[in-house]
Amino acid sequence: MHIARPMHSPLAALDDAPGWLNSEPLTAAGLNGHVVAVDFWTYSCVNWLRTLPYVRAWHERYRERGLVVVGVHAPEFGFEHDLDNVRRAVAELNVPYPVVIDNEFAIWRAFENRYWPALYVVGPDGRVRFEHFGEGAYEESERAIQQLLGIDEDTVTVDASGLAEAADWRTLNSPETYVGGARAERRRDADVGRLGLNEWALAGDWSVGEEEAVLQAAGGSIAYRFDARDVNLVLAPPADGAAVPFTVSLDGRPPGDDRGVDVDASGAGRLDEPRMYQLVRRRGGGATDATFEISFGAPGARAYVFTFG
Repeated sequence: MHIARPMHSPLAALDDAPGWLNSEPLTAAGLNGHVVAVDFWTYSCVNWLRTLPYVRAWHERYRERGLVVVGVHAPEFGFEHDLDNVRRAVAELNVPYPVVIDNEFAIWRAFENRYWPALYVVGPDGRVRFEHFGEGAYEESERAIQQLLGIDEDTVTVDASGLAEAADWRTLNSPETYVGGARAERRRDADVGRLGLNEWALAGDWSVGEEEAVLQAAGGSIAYRFDARDVNLVLAPPADGAAVPFTVSLDGRPPGDDRGVDVDASGAGRLDEPRMYQLVRRRGGGATDATFEISFGAPGARAYVFTFG
């Protein structure tokens, strides 16, 4: 006699998760019969930040109709392992659905995942029925959720702005660029005025580690010749948590109306928590290359990665 064996679901990895935010611990058995949208994220990732309004909207629309959204926080940088940092990010970014902490990447491995962000839609039987990596495909993703829920209606309308506004792909000609030694590219020891497109340089007393560059004395700066609408930089304050003032310039001048959300028109800002800082958002349209520079008024600032939009 043939005896059917229960199918193994990657959701089983939730059973041993060490910590949850916004929810009591969820289990594979408890999720049986539900449609589960598993969203892999790390809170400093600009690509995930741009998807958040859509994932939030799906949670709000379908949570009473059989959908459970689970945000799997799998950290990229050391500071993202800190539960207090993740808890603060969940509150500041308004992440309303259950979040599971995956510091050891056990859930990541169970889904054989390789990306931030990544969306897996799991059917009521525990099998992955849809997946998408990176930004975009929002309507396709929501249609997959609707189909599994037995729903056929208009998809959500999302007005994303600020940190979550989609990149201007038409004018985006600068790539993600890591500052730490393990993945640093295109760095030049050159005067700011001599940088070529997508080259960058450190000035001052910096110590470059695997993940980040750490400023050892006040007055140091980072310059980048870029071509994009937005300039973002993942930063962290000194290990003692002291705030570090900084100043941003574009082609040697204050950014004015081209300031990002984390600086004022004069270019002044404050590094007081580890996260992604939006430093430039050019509003004139038709962006061309320009030189961005950020100078720090105290030692201890840590810089990780540039992203653009």
